[in-house]
Amino acid sequence: MSTQKKEDVTYELIINTAKNLFFKEGKFNATTQEIADAAGVNRTLINYYFRSRNALFDLVFEEGKKEDERRQKMIVMSDLPIREKLELFIDYFLAQAKTYPYREVYMLTQMIKDEFCVYDKKEHIKYMTEKFYVELEEEMEKGTIQKIPPIQFMLNFISMLIFPVAMRPFLQNNFELDGVEYDKILSERKEIILKTIFKN
Repeated sequence: MSTQKKEDVTYELIINTAKNLFFKEGKFNATTQEIADAAGVNRTLINYYFRSRNALFDLVFEEGKKEDERRQKMIVMSDLPIREKLELFIDYFLAQAKTYPYREVYMLTQMIKDEFCVYDKKEHIKYMTEKFYVELEEEMEKGTIQKIPPIQFMLNFISMLIFPVAMRPFLQNNFELDGVEYDKILSERKEIILKTIFKN
C-alpha cells in the first residue's frame, strides 16, 4: 500500500471512529486518547491529521450536516408526491437514528454551543423551502392535509420526528424503557406521523 493510500485510510478510520463514539455511543466528551485507542492508532496521528480535538469534532459535525443537506435536497427537489417525500424523509431519519442513536443530540448540542445553525447557500435553501411550501399548500387544497400555515406544518412534522430521537435518553429513562422497547416505539413513528398528517 502506498504512503498516500495508507494516510487516506488512517484519516477515514479516525473520522469513522470519532463518529461512532459521538453518534453511536454518546461519548461527546471523548478525549483524543480515547479516540486513538478506539481506532487503534497513536494519539499523535490525530493532531497530525486534524491539528486538534476540536477540529476533529467540527469536521464530524460538518460531515453530518452535509449529509443531511444532501438528502434533504434530493427528496425536496424530486418530482415525487408530497406523501412519498415525507415517507422518504422519515425513513432516512429513523434509519440514521437506529444506526446512530445519539446523532441528533450531538448535532443539536453543537448547533447550540457553536452557533453552527447558520447555513451556507441560504438562497438555495430558501428556494427548496418555497418549493416544498407550494406543494404543501396544493395538497392542503386537495383536502388531504389540514389547512394550516406551512411553517406550522413544518414545526409539527419536525417535532413529531425529531423529539423522540433527540430526547431518547431522557424519555427512555423516565418511562423506564429498555433499548429494545424504545426501538420498537421509534419503528412505529412513521405510521403514526403519517396518520396524524393525512386525513386518509
